[in-house]
Amino acid sequence: MTISNFTTSIPGGGGSNGSGCPPVDVSLEAVIPLSVIVALGLPGNIVALWIFCFKLKAWNPNNLFLFNLVIADFLVLMSLPLRIDDLLRGHWVFGDDLCRINIFLVFSSRSASIVLMTVVAIYRYFKVVHPHHRFSRMTKRQAAYMVVFVWLLAISLSVPMLAYNHIKSSANSTRCIFFTSSSFTNLVTMRRILTVLSFIIPLAMLLFCSIRISSFLRERQMGKLEKVRKAMRVCNAIVAMFIVCFLPTTVTAIGWWVIRSYHPPDCDTLNTFIRLTIVSGWLNLLNSALDPILYIFSSSMFKKALCSALPHFLRCGQVAGDEEKTASSTESQSTTQQELKSMRADRGNEAM
Repeated sequence: MTISNFTTSIPGGGGSNGSGCPPVDVSLEAVIPLSVIVALGLPGNIVALWIFCFKLKAWNPNNLFLFNLVIADFLVLMSLPLRIDDLLRGHWVFGDDLCRINIFLVFSSRSASIVLMTVVAIYRYFKVVHPHHRFSRMTKRQAAYMVVFVWLLAISLSVPMLAYNHIKSSANSTRCIFFTSSSFTNLVTMRRILTVLSFIIPLAMLLFCSIRISSFLRERQMGKLEKVRKAMRVCNAIVAMFIVCFLPTTVTAIGWWVIRSYHPPDCDTLNTFIRLTIVSGWLNLLNSALDPILYIFSSSMFKKALCSALPHFLRCGQVAGDEEKTASSTESQSTTQQELKSMRADRGNEAM
């Protein structure tokens, strides 16, 4: 996963890339899309956290995976206001330590989010196609171990971000950028390789799960068809998010390697590509705002808890129907009890 800096002719750099091309400054242009992502994503993820923490009455491995996906997205979104402040001021005022932590949170949380989305799809696949497999019958404790492994993997891949200085000072300002010239050779190469692998490998798994579930649905003539359809919707939704949010970043990561192989590069082509790289970074971050839709698709318990928390006139049809059935059942039981009491009273009167 790559997120470009917004004030440079090198994604993450601080000025000219040594090719003689002037720097590209789109700092103010970046404020609006980042602000929109925060405005859309934070309320949705805050509501999701509230549902998981206070409204969800039962937990299963799927909900545990989704809960950690909420945490990962929430951390990404919480780091963006500092980036927006940096863009508006044109100056980083929070110091080197917070700069490193901010960048580390973005990369580690995005890596965890990608892996967790893949795990959710794979878990759905096993539940439908291989219901007796150990993976589909994992306990909540085993799911917790898997979540810990995912976070340790994401953190270990992003720890190098803490080791480098991300502050670049010039005559007029100090900026917190993703990659400085001192870190470019090793760190940027590593991150771009991870960007490509973290897209291709999960996408291959997701497409496999989606195709196999679709095939299973066509072959199945009876049984829990709705469960199979739901699993297919979940996998298709995740595949769509991957393609929309992560494919552009992967393409620009590969394209940057190609462009850097030409010396000297064409400045117009280079600047156009840098703008495309920045847009792909916005789409990458947009995933954190779209994931709450996935929770509704993937967890019937989450959807039910969300609907029951809404005002009555906004509640989902199924929840409202369940409430009417419950009320009708309660009223019927109350009527039956009253009739029994009346019959007993009549018999008592007759006995007297």
